[in-house]
Amino acid sequence: MDWVQAIVIGIVQGVTEFLPISSTAHVRIVPELLGWQDPGAAFTAVIQLGTLLAVLVYFWKDIVRVAGNWAGGLRDASKRDDKDYRLGWAVVYGTIPVSVLGFLLKDYIGEDFRSLYLIAAMLIALALLLWLSEKMANHVRKIDDVKISDGWVIGFCQALALIPGVSRSGSTITGALFLGFDRETAARVSFLLSVPAIFLAGLFELISEREQIAALGAGPVIVSTIAAFISGYVSIEFLLRFLRTRSTFVFVAYRIVLGVLLFALLAQGVINP
Repeated sequence: MDWVQAIVIGIVQGVTEFLPISSTAHVRIVPELLGWQDPGAAFTAVIQLGTLLAVLVYFWKDIVRVAGNWAGGLRDASKRDDKDYRLGWAVVYGTIPVSVLGFLLKDYIGEDFRSLYLIAAMLIALALLLWLSEKMANHVRKIDDVKISDGWVIGFCQALALIPGVSRSGSTITGALFLGFDRETAARVSFLLSVPAIFLAGLFELISEREQIAALGAGPVIVSTIAAFISGYVSIEFLLRFLRTRSTFVFVAYRIVLGVLLFALLAQGVINP
């Protein structure tokens, strides 16, 4: 992997990580279209640590407050009605499904799940679910209304993103909309829920696939991670501003168009599955 490829892949990862359009799909599709080698699931998981840093920087005050009040609730039962205590447990429980299933399915994620046929199908399938959630949602619940049980529901939605093309952001936002949250709150919950999930995935791949990652060179990995951080930070800011006044239908349309285009390119033999 050369420096140009590393920067491009890092930017693609950062931009698409937080938009509901599937970063894994785009990191798989872009190199294929440009004739580059697939960077692999391990490389993708490691450079996601750049997007994790973007979330930590952007939401630093929120994360510190929630963590502090959650820990306070563990020590003092009188503080367990606090909204941050509930949100903290929602994040903890929401991380369990993706952690367990990610470990059990790790062999499939690295190989079988990276088929472009599967990615195209998942792009369209999640688009339809996102569209349905927009139609059915009442958009009334705010961040203060988060319940611990919401963590389980959104957490299982997050686990669906283990399949490339689904989108961690897309699946969690869809789940939150079905639960009645407004769009901006759905995105905020999605971002907070991403912190432990991305950290655990990146750390696991960094340790278990260290030889494969080292073969790519430390330089490209570091540069790609930095590019993912910068573009990820911009992506967070963009999505929150966008969802304050607009729906997710533009992302629904984009996913369907991309999925259909992928099927067409695969059918014509332009790209390999």
